[in-house]
Amino acid sequence: MKKVLIALSILIGLQGYTQSPEEKAINEHGYPEWFKEAKLGIFIHWGLYSVPAYGGKESYAEWFLRGMQTNDSLRNAFVDEHYGTNFTYKDFAGEFKAELFDPQEWAEIFKEAGAKYVVLVSKHHDGYTLWPSKFNRNWNSVDTGPKRDIVGELTEAVRDEDLKMGLYYSLAEWNHPLHRWYTDPHDSIGRYVEEYMVPQFKELVKEYKPTLIFSDGEWYNTAEQWQAPQLINWYYETVGKDAIVNNRWGHGLDVGFLTPEYSSGIVETERPWAEVRGIGRSFGLNRSENLEAYGTGKELIERFVQTVANGGGMILNVGPRADGQIPMIQQERLKQLGTWLDINGEAIYGAEAHTITGEEKEVSLQKVDSVINFNWVRNSPLKGIREDDFQATWEGFIVAPKTGKYTFEIEVDDEAMVQIDGKTIINSNYTAPDNEAEVMGANTGTSDKGTIRLKANERTPIKINYREKKQNAKIKLFWSTANTEKELVPSKAFFIDKNGQEKGLQAQFISLKTYLSYTKNNDALYAISYEWPDDELALEIDKPAKGTKVHLLGLDRELPWTYSNNTLIIDTSGIKYGELPGHDAWTFKIQ
Repeated sequence: MKKVLIALSILIGLQGYTQSPEEKAINEHGYPEWFKEAKLGIFIHWGLYSVPAYGGKESYAEWFLRGMQTNDSLRNAFVDEHYGTNFTYKDFAGEFKAELFDPQEWAEIFKEAGAKYVVLVSKHHDGYTLWPSKFNRNWNSVDTGPKRDIVGELTEAVRDEDLKMGLYYSLAEWNHPLHRWYTDPHDSIGRYVEEYMVPQFKELVKEYKPTLIFSDGEWYNTAEQWQAPQLINWYYETVGKDAIVNNRWGHGLDVGFLTPEYSSGIVETERPWAEVRGIGRSFGLNRSENLEAYGTGKELIERFVQTVANGGGMILNVGPRADGQIPMIQQERLKQLGTWLDINGEAIYGAEAHTITGEEKEVSLQKVDSVINFNWVRNSPLKGIREDDFQATWEGFIVAPKTGKYTFEIEVDDEAMVQIDGKTIINSNYTAPDNEAEVMGANTGTSDKGTIRLKANERTPIKINYREKKQNAKIKLFWSTANTEKELVPSKAFFIDKNGQEKGLQAQFISLKTYLSYTKNNDALYAISYEWPDDELALEIDKPAKGTKVHLLGLDRELPWTYSNNTLIIDTSGIKYGELPGHDAWTFKIQ
């Protein structure tokens, strides 16, 4: 009876819901074929934040203004030291000169990378526009700084290269007088939306007619508050059948292509999606990043191919310098990706997911950590380990300076368990929301405590198990006593073994690693291997039809194959090293 009543209440609720004409029109518009086939787009985060181009190694540099507003000691100290104590964020407008900006060069670089569309940040959360918006007098790239219409110039250059042009537009702003996002009450956006955001958005679309709109900054409000259904429908009517939007328009409206951000991706075949990530950790250029943050060309290719195999694509970000030059290492990564696509593009553009998306194996890596103080945000804890769905274990011995009762506290996102002397003193489990809003530096996770009595100078076994599920990742271990304040457990308290002198804890990280992906295109199946099979490639797939031919893309000859025990075995023993078409990933075409 209870189930019947629940079903009736759901039915009554559905009968009471009337889809608005705008929502109906949006759903009927659907998703254009060009986006499903494109697979690769280029994101460009470029603005006033590109002048300091600075933040923590795991932070978003384009959030520089927000850091100054919250008195972020790192960013504020940087400004004081390099620009002066009276320097404000608005003063960066005079430093943003774009003297080397060449839109034609950018467009050529993006085309050579194999991209089919470009998405420029026309306005980020700081409100500064890269076009001469009449709503932003003296706060745009024509009235200040470069004295150039960046949006207009790049739109023309991109379309001259026969690429689609898209624009990112932040719905919210941190410092607008009608509504200060993150500062004013979330529901007080009425006048801001009506008098500023909506007319400015329409100004942008009317002037440049972007084929794609990537909205953002929506997460504290409903789609109704943003007037999203009306705006999207108006945009579709204005631009036409090729127009497409992403899915960031506020709560209550589930439309647009999906945009997983800095993750190990999703598997989705019923709705278009594109993983959004930078070549480095940040979208806007962050000069404090180290070389490892950029990864290798091979890693980029593997990551991109996996998104396509899983049914989606990628919007890969570049962060130019304030002078308009795209850093050489970013250009190099784009070039490597484009070179690979020149050979293997038929397995990518227009491809669909196979019934099996790929093959995985477990990877286990070890290192020694001096303290438990990590905030990986949405990045991998160790090269070779995935950003999501990984596990870590730290083992060793802990030494207390004095005998007494110690309170341990752990800050964690997502799960952790702390065992000391064989006793579980903390067992923490945090469930992240589906879409944590502020990605880098967000205060996500939970905090849990446990107590145990320790003897002075005695090595007591300690074991910490950690599990990361999705999105942000962090773990920090603190301790305190009745007479001491909470502090990170210091490195001098940890030892690898019972009697040795080596300090720290032995860490082990485990995750799955994809070593082969599948795609389908027309009547061909493509197996893309990230490890070169020296003698043979074994694929557990259905038996190919009689007369099936196997090729290695980039090598102009057929490869012999056999089939037994539900496995297709492709003979690669006759391929010499000098014949290999590249050294990053190899595509076997089965047709």
